[in-house]
Amino acid sequence: MNSEANIAYFSMEIGFSNNIPTYSGGLGILAGDTLKSAADLKIPLVAVTLISKKGYFRQDIDKDGKQIEYPIDWDPSKFMTLLPKKIEIKIEGRNVHVQAWCYKVQSITGGEVEVFYLDTDVEENIKEDREITAHLYGGDDCYRLKQEVVLGIGGVRMLHTLGFHIKKYHMNEGHASLLTLELLLTHKIDVERVWDERWIWDIETVKDLCVFTTHTPIDAGHDRFSHELVKRVLGEIVPFELLKRLGGEYQLNMTLLALNLSRYVNGVAKKHGEVSKALFPGYEINAITNGVHSFTWTCESFKQLYNKYITGWANEPELFVRAETIPDDELWKAHFQAKNELINYIKKVSGVEIEQDVFTIGFARRFTSYKRADLIFSNLERLSKICEKGKFQIIFAGKSHPKDTPGKDIIKRIIDLAKTIDNKVKIIFLKDYNIEMALKLVSGVDVWLNTPLRPREASGTSGMKAAHNGVINFSILDGWWIEGHIEGITGWSIGPKPLESSLTSTNDTVDAEDLYNKLENIIIPMYYHDRSQWIKIMKNSIGKIAYYFNSHRMMRRYVTEAYLR
Repeated sequence: MNSEANIAYFSMEIGFSNNIPTYSGGLGILAGDTLKSAADLKIPLVAVTLISKKGYFRQDIDKDGKQIEYPIDWDPSKFMTLLPKKIEIKIEGRNVHVQAWCYKVQSITGGEVEVFYLDTDVEENIKEDREITAHLYGGDDCYRLKQEVVLGIGGVRMLHTLGFHIKKYHMNEGHASLLTLELLLTHKIDVERVWDERWIWDIETVKDLCVFTTHTPIDAGHDRFSHELVKRVLGEIVPFELLKRLGGEYQLNMTLLALNLSRYVNGVAKKHGEVSKALFPGYEINAITNGVHSFTWTCESFKQLYNKYITGWANEPELFVRAETIPDDELWKAHFQAKNELINYIKKVSGVEIEQDVFTIGFARRFTSYKRADLIFSNLERLSKICEKGKFQIIFAGKSHPKDTPGKDIIKRIIDLAKTIDNKVKIIFLKDYNIEMALKLVSGVDVWLNTPLRPREASGTSGMKAAHNGVINFSILDGWWIEGHIEGITGWSIGPKPLESSLTSTNDTVDAEDLYNKLENIIIPMYYHDRSQWIKIMKNSIGKIAYYFNSHRMMRRYVTEAYLR
């Protein structure tokens, strides 16, 4: 054990590779990138998550274009070590035993971060309790609350049992906020010192220990549990009046609990910080914009290119400002190598062949309504006419939550469209989106498309990954792109300027029209007829975006602004 680690990072999901499927999407991948940068930078940090032995789900598409979900059974013993020590927590009045698996994130710099995967699948537990850590984001509210009890309360106890002396607890989203209750218990003041039971709860000390990062820009996305359910599952771990005061009078709001018990709180982009303040008025909410792990999200041909012209880039991504020194022909060659890798991959997994010389758009993320994956198909007649300016093809990938019927409907619509307009625009949907596929896509397409409803995109990270590979962003001005966008210099915007700080009715027609106009009159003509200008924007993507939107910069800010407070 790295007993020197004094920062604990808690996240419901963490994504490192396809082989360890304990992630569903952006939140988990971000957590994985966070820990990789912590190892690279030798930050004294450990992490806590759930083992999720049956993963999120494996996605298949049936002949009608409908998503089908299958569980993923994987063996943690192939990738991590089972620790001998166990802890107990009370759930529904029962003692639930929790064990931990240890996975080590090791950096070539010599840094190391230990990740503890909590697991209730132990012989001492009844069958119901053994399943608590089986499914990522599975089940009903009761199942979710039990998971959050294991993560928050169980995680603090496990770290204590393993001998860690933690000085900062970083909650990556509200799923982990029950750890604050365990800290309140740990730091409870002897009643004889204060002579009043109201003052035994040392809220200020707990606040000093806690950092909270929120990722959710809409009210409905914050976990809430009825007080009746909390009483049944958790019991009265602290007086209920205190819990109501800290977590909500009418239901337990996990975000509110974390807000009230954290000294430092941040959103994950400047705009998201503003949106969060509007959602939770009266709280000081800072902003640390997300980043991605540069070495992980750079494809092989670009790694070789950077090794040649930007020595030291992997651990000092700010050196990407030197991208201008890369010769145009070598940059284009590296891009075409990446594109060829994607083409071969698509043929391998789907049997579909795409053309290398054809302008290619990529869209890959969670399929849910607000992401508007089908915005580009708002006017099929218009889309067909644009093809006359130059051929293009679109590659889609992504999963929809099993209970998100509208999201599944969008997947089906795209697959149906692929069959009907193939003679005009080739559309490919790649099933079972994963980390390997993500890297192929963000490096192998020509433009990365992002079309969410403003201001629902807290940050987004896929466009940052694309920029690391010289791929140009074409996006709604939301999340991180507000900060990375310089029109026609680093990429292109879609729709009007972002003036709102809360959810408003966005006009799909206006956004679609701007998308079509720029695609027809600027982007496609430049791709086919002004190669030097296109390469210039590719270099700007690297030198003005990748240099800043990386997890090394992000972690340095967490250290100086949150951990050292």
